Amino acid sequence: MTLNDTFKTYLDKRILWVFLMGCASGFPWVLIGSAMSGWLKDAGLTRTAIGLFGSIFAVYAINFFWAPLLDRVKIPMLGVFGQRRGWILFTQLVMLVLTVSIATVDPAKSLMLTSLLAFGIALASATQDIAIDAYRIDHFANSPKHQLPAASAMAVIGWWTGYSLPGYVAFRYADTLTWSGVYWILAGFIVCLIGLTLTVQEPESDRTKLQSALESKYDKFGTSSFGQILRWLTVTIWEPLAEFMRRNGVKTALAILLFVFLFKIGEAFLGRMSIVFYKEVGFTNEQIADYTKMLGWFATVAFTLLGSIINVRLGVVKGLLIGGASMALSNLMFAWIAVSGPQEWLFAAAIIVDNFTTAFSSVAFVSFLTALTGRAFSATQYALLASIGNLGRTTLAGGSGWFVDVTGSWVLFFILTTVLVIPGLILLIIIRDRIKTLESEQTNG
Repeated sequence: MTLNDTFKTYLDKRILWVFLMGCASGFPWVLIGSAMSGWLKDAGLTRTAIGLFGSIFAVYAINFFWAPLLDRVKIPMLGVFGQRRGWILFTQLVMLVLTVSIATVDPAKSLMLTSLLAFGIALASATQDIAIDAYRIDHFANSPKHQLPAASAMAVIGWWTGYSLPGYVAFRYADTLTWSGVYWILAGFIVCLIGLTLTVQEPESDRTKLQSALESKYDKFGTSSFGQILRWLTVTIWEPLAEFMRRNGVKTALAILLFVFLFKIGEAFLGRMSIVFYKEVGFTNEQIADYTKMLGWFATVAFTLLGSIINVRLGVVKGLLIGGASMALSNLMFAWIAVSGPQEWLFAAAIIVDNFTTAFSSVAFVSFLTALTGRAFSATQYALLASIGNLGRTTLAGGSGWFVDVTGSWVLFFILTTVLVIPGLILLIIIRDRIKTLESEQTNG
């Protein structure tokens, strides 16, 4: 495949739709992630409290429990927009209502209410992610394998665009508009995302046909109402997991799931405390906006496109190894900042390196997860894989603030984030042959 063919892949209109949906997926992490961390820090909460507040992200680790509903149930009224878009629109409307509600609350005085509203956004966002990932997979289910890194790259770029640009606005104007005013602006972003969801096209899929064929396997349950319900539940809940296990073998499947769990734990620890760290080192809200959001966005876009081109040629295994190893080492640059203080040139360099490694590894990781997904249950199986990946990121990372408080050392914290990457890389080497087989099997149809 030539370089020209790679660039032509990005001219496919479906790539634009994947990008727009990626924006919708990344945006909620501003609402309950970086912007909320900044607001809570300015409100005087401790690092331990902010870290524990972030435990609401644990909902991303369990969204596979209701993922089967997104494969099999249409949202009333909104279902006219399609299986995937109907669910996306529903979750965006919920997030709009909750964001407006947060704008009227003071976290310093009503932390419990703020937590409940943020949890509601996390729940809606985790559900939206299921639909958006399935939307991307359905669009490219019958496409050549070289299009997977391109689609994955645009999903990553979209995610970081939805996270970085609104995040830039949030931190840029937090001191002048107050955080409450910022959340009214963020509510306006959601209205724009709803408009984009109405603009993109629902993917064509033979999902219903495949699911019906699987239901015929369970005719033994009979034709009574109870038998039909039992058959529907079996195909909806059990069959996605069973099909994944049959296709990979139980031992290999469990090894793959363990790798997915371990791969990005170090990155998650860093991400949970990053805003708190920047503020404590001495960077202002405007500097955080300029470097982590705007500069970080440009670096992510450039390096994600580069990463997609390189990953097509290197393959997923090498992409994951290079991305994971460099991701671990890049965390040490933040330890350097902890020692040297708020030097802008070092801050810029660390952000560029961090975004390079994150973008490179993310393209390989999303391509890897997509290759593992079957066509009949794209929402359920991808949600299962993504949930396991989020499990380490959202549960274990909840103790990141506690670790810094107990040790009193940001340097030790960043060394820990580096060490946490190593077990995942070791497991990757063990299962590399199965991953290569998956790549070779990813042909048309």
